[in-house]
Amino acid sequence: MKKNTLLSHSSRQLALFAAAGSGTLLAGAYLFQALGYAPCQMCFWQRYPHMLAIAIGALIWFWPSRLLAGLGALAALTTAGIGAFHAGVEQKWWDGPSSCTGAGAELSGLSGQDLLATDTFEKLVMCDEVSWAFAGLSMPAWNAVLSALLCALWILALRGR
Repeated sequence: MKKNTLLSHSSRQLALFAAAGSGTLLAGAYLFQALGYAPCQMCFWQRYPHMLAIAIGALIWFWPSRLLAGLGALAALTTAGIGAFHAGVEQKWWDGPSSCTGAGAELSGLSGQDLLATDTFEKLVMCDEVSWAFAGLSMPAWNAVLSALLCALWILALRGR
């Protein structure tokens, strides 16, 4: 009886699994947004590499390529890095962008009427505040961990048969 392990899959299959993983993480981000957890600017930055990884997976579906698998790994590593940086900003381990941290610079350009208006809600989401956590890890921290695993999967696809 043949064992069905991760390493028994083809490079193309591994790359498609990794791209699907990015799709799942991106869908989760949009689900949280639909549930009322408005994203900050750094949250959006983490989404772009996932979008790229999905597009790379679509290309690999038609044209399997080591170069594309390498680009997929780079996309996953990029979003993992942004997620880790964002998690560090939330924990106050280092400073984040002044445009979305609690330094108050973003609020200085808003009037009292702007602050009370409902259409400015997304402008007020701060990158240095944890909006949701599970098992002690915030959303960006989970993105970093899971994206690092996806990067490993892309690397297996790159090295595979």
